[in-house]
Amino acid sequence: MPVVELSYSSLQKLIGKSTKKQIADSLPFLGLDIESEDKDLVRIEYSPNRPDYSTDFGIALGMQGLLGIKTGAIKLKIKKSKQYSISVKPDVAKVRPFVTGIVAKNGKIDDKTIKQLMAMQEDLHFGIGRKRKKSSIGIHDLDKIQFPLVYTTSDRKHKFTPLNSEKELTINEILETTEVGQDYGGLLANSSKMPLILDANKKTVSFPPIINAAVTTVTTKTKNLFVEVTGINKADAEDMLSVVATILQSAGFSLESVQISGAKNSSPKLADRKMTVSSLLINQTLGLDLNTSKIVSSLKKSRLDASSKGKNIVCTIPAYRFDIFGPMDLVEEVALGYGIQNLEPTLSPSQTLGQTNPISLQLKSLSQTMIGLGYLEALNSSLTSKRVLYEMANREPKTIISVRDSKSQEHTILRDSILPGLLENLSKNIHESYPQKLFETGTVFSSENPISETTNLSVISAHQDANFTEIKSVLQSSLKTGFDLEIKTKTTEHPTFEKGHCADVIINNKTVGVIGEINSKIIENYKIRVPVVGFEISLSESILKSL
Repeated sequence: MPVVELSYSSLQKLIGKSTKKQIADSLPFLGLDIESEDKDLVRIEYSPNRPDYSTDFGIALGMQGLLGIKTGAIKLKIKKSKQYSISVKPDVAKVRPFVTGIVAKNGKIDDKTIKQLMAMQEDLHFGIGRKRKKSSIGIHDLDKIQFPLVYTTSDRKHKFTPLNSEKELTINEILETTEVGQDYGGLLANSSKMPLILDANKKTVSFPPIINAAVTTVTTKTKNLFVEVTGINKADAEDMLSVVATILQSAGFSLESVQISGAKNSSPKLADRKMTVSSLLINQTLGLDLNTSKIVSSLKKSRLDASSKGKNIVCTIPAYRFDIFGPMDLVEEVALGYGIQNLEPTLSPSQTLGQTNPISLQLKSLSQTMIGLGYLEALNSSLTSKRVLYEMANREPKTIISVRDSKSQEHTILRDSILPGLLENLSKNIHESYPQKLFETGTVFSSENPISETTNLSVISAHQDANFTEIKSVLQSSLKTGFDLEIKTKTTEHPTFEKGHCADVIINNKTVGVIGEINSKIIENYKIRVPVVGFEISLSESILKSL
């Protein structure tokens, strides 16, 4: 979790009518954790989904609402200007297609403000920017730039003096010799064309998402700022810009628009949006009985605007609050505005005693049986990759259930089988002695409406003498001991198993899984050095349902 260091005296000036004790007592109820205190200094941990809390200006805005000093949404006051513009050339479309920006004027910048702006910039890069891949931000001294600007591309021989340097370097030299170039150069995917922002005099302003030009460096003498955001998604770039615009306005800057044109780009609107939530949902979730007037005032304390419409609440959400996705997020905002400290816990009216679910007992018994048979229990993630689940296991996907905007490049899809994960486990233990025997009981998913979840058991055994007879006896022992079930097998074919050494598992005249010797090509894929046998069966269909 990111951490910001602030001073109580500075917060008091920004918040207004408040004491140090009030601030310290209220910070946790704003969703912030105090990591440490040293006299006037305080280190505060905040959630990455609230990048506006990366500066004292943002925290002051939230604290004003919580303390009732200033309530309601923060309105961005952006003066329309034709003086500032960026023209986007078509050649950036395949590299980094979107750019947006804003101008902030007549502000005061000291060393502390510069440090906080730079810290906020990096937090935005790491969070919403996904380490600059989705979007990145540049903050420049406006008075060192001649408008209009052009967002275009150049070859790797283009030269300029990068930030924190006194020497002119080519783009190739920046990517190869500087730390920031080595860290983020891969985002440009070895493209021959590099994105650049140039001013009217052809001077380089920025080489996104890598580094700014030294000429636009922000110092304590800077009074006017130009903020640009580039990215691969227009919405993410504008979300990032909305945070910076809100903070700069709160820091005393006046905002002016930048006209963006060309190649599917347009000037940012940074507009509020509306969302409706039921007062019944709010009260049922929080266990309260608030009237609509109290709900509205609570939302305003969370720096949102709201009005009642019958039993519903119409909420106006400012652009920088892109962390609010649906009604339950508004319920949380009501709780924060009402005051977490004012929520009183009550005992459940239920007088029943809890007990272990019978299915959990059966699964525990099955695990103990497998351990007794000499197998080690594995626990793999339900999220896996196409490589593990299909390519390496020689399987053809039916319907893939993918995670939207996954933070991991490897774990992106929900598994529909456990066996490939166990084979992956074997591949990572090829230097250990054999036999290696693993099992796992867990959830697998199938694409239905809604998505179906079932419980499977998968078992593998790897050693020099592994064969079909061995694994079938393990299957029979596990089901006979744990469930007292009789099973049958019938010869079949399956891409994961050797032809002629594979069978369907049948219980109560229903096929519940497959068993056999793993295909030699798959064993080679995983570089496993011995034969492998295994099975996978669904416990949900014929076994657990019979309990």
